[in-house]
Amino acid sequence: MSTRIKNSGVKKVVLAYSGGLDTSVILRWLQDEYQCEVVTFTADLGQGEEIEPARAKAEAMGINDIYIEDLREEFVRDYVFPMFRSNAIYEGTYLLGTSIARPLIAKRQIEIAKEVGADAVSHGATGKGNDQIRFELGYYGLNPDITVIAPWREWELNSRNKLIEYARKHQIQVSKDKEGEAPYSTDANLLHISYEGKVLEDPWQEPKESMFTRSISPEDAPDVPTIIEIDFEGGDPVAIDHIKLSPASLLARLNELGGANGIGRIDIVENRFVGMKSRGVYETPGGTILLPARRAVESITLDKGALHLKDELMPRYAELLYNGFWFSPEREMLQSAIDQSQKYVTGTVRIKLYKGNVIILGRKSPNSLYDADVVTFEEDTVYNQQDAEGFIKLNALRLRLAAKLKN
Repeated sequence: MSTRIKNSGVKKVVLAYSGGLDTSVILRWLQDEYQCEVVTFTADLGQGEEIEPARAKAEAMGINDIYIEDLREEFVRDYVFPMFRSNAIYEGTYLLGTSIARPLIAKRQIEIAKEVGADAVSHGATGKGNDQIRFELGYYGLNPDITVIAPWREWELNSRNKLIEYARKHQIQVSKDKEGEAPYSTDANLLHISYEGKVLEDPWQEPKESMFTRSISPEDAPDVPTIIEIDFEGGDPVAIDHIKLSPASLLARLNELGGANGIGRIDIVENRFVGMKSRGVYETPGGTILLPARRAVESITLDKGALHLKDELMPRYAELLYNGFWFSPEREMLQSAIDQSQKYVTGTVRIKLYKGNVIILGRKSPNSLYDADVVTFEEDTVYNQQDAEGFIKLNALRLRLAAKLKN
C-alpha cells in the first residue's frame, strides 16, 4: 500500500460502476486499499444489456448504497441532440459516442456524492486514455474541491491479464466473448458501441465479423432498400415516418433501422488528447443516419453565412467534446450560438437506407430559403442576370491589380 493511500483521509467514494471486469476489480481494490465506504453508481445510457446484474454484484461485495438509474432520455435530449445540432465530427470520422456520455455520468456522480456526503469519486478509465480526462474535467468543473481516485494511475494492475488474475484470485466473475475469450474493451450507450484491444491493436488487421453487435455487414444487408422520413423541429428530430417519438425512442429506432441495413460501422485511427494514436472500431447506426438528415434540413433553412460559420466552428466544438470540455465556458458559448442558428431548422427529410449507405432523396421545410423562381434555368422575372457582371468585376478587382504586377 502506498503512502498516498495510507494518508488519503477518504471516508466515502462514489464509483462509476458498470459491473464489468475493470470496475468490479476497482470496487474490491478500493475496499482493500483505501479502507473506505464505496457507493456504486450505474447509469443506463442505453448500453443494450441488462444493468440490474450490477446491483447483485455490488451487493455481493458488501455495498449498501447502490444507485442504478435510467438516464436514457436525459442523455439523448440534453447531450446527444445538442451535440448533433453542431454536426460535430472529430477528425472527419468519429461521431463522439463515448465522449458525449462522460459529462452526464460525471454530473450524476458529483450529485450523488453531495447526497450521500462522499468526499471522493472514482472511475475505471486508464492512464493512457481520453476518458480519465473527460471524467475528471467534469468532476472538477462541477465540484472544484472533490477528491478523485483514478486506480489505473495508482495500482500495479497495469494490463488486462493482471486484472483477470486479480479477479480470479478474489472470485470476481470474468466475462467471455463469443469465442470464449476475454472480450474486447468496449464502451456502449444508445448512440454507439466502441471496440478496442486484442487484434485491433494492429491497425492492419481486419476485425472479426463476430465482434459486431449492432449492425449486420453491408454485404448481408437486404437487397431491397428501406425508405424513411424524419421530421425535425428546431434542429432536433422528433418523428420517424411522422410518428412522434421521445428522444431516446427515436434514436433507438434509428439504430434498429441503420443496423438492419449495414449502416454505421467505422474503423479509424484517432489522435487521443494525451498524444498517442489509437485504433478503434465503432458502430453508430442511428447517428450515421441522423447527421446527413440534419444537414439536409439545414441546407434549405440556414442562411449561407450562418451555415458556413457553423461549419467553421464545428471542428473546434468537436475537439472540445473529444477532449472533455463539456462544462467549459467556451463550449457553452459555442452551444448558445449553435442553438440560436437552429430556430428555423424545421422540416422533413426523406432517406434511403441501403447496404451501408444513407442516401438523401428529398427535403422540405415551411421555413425553406430555397426559391425555385430564383434558381430556375427557365425564364424568370425575379433575377436580372446582367447584375452578375458588376458583382464579378468588383470581386475580380484585386485579382486584376495583382495580375498587372506579375505581367
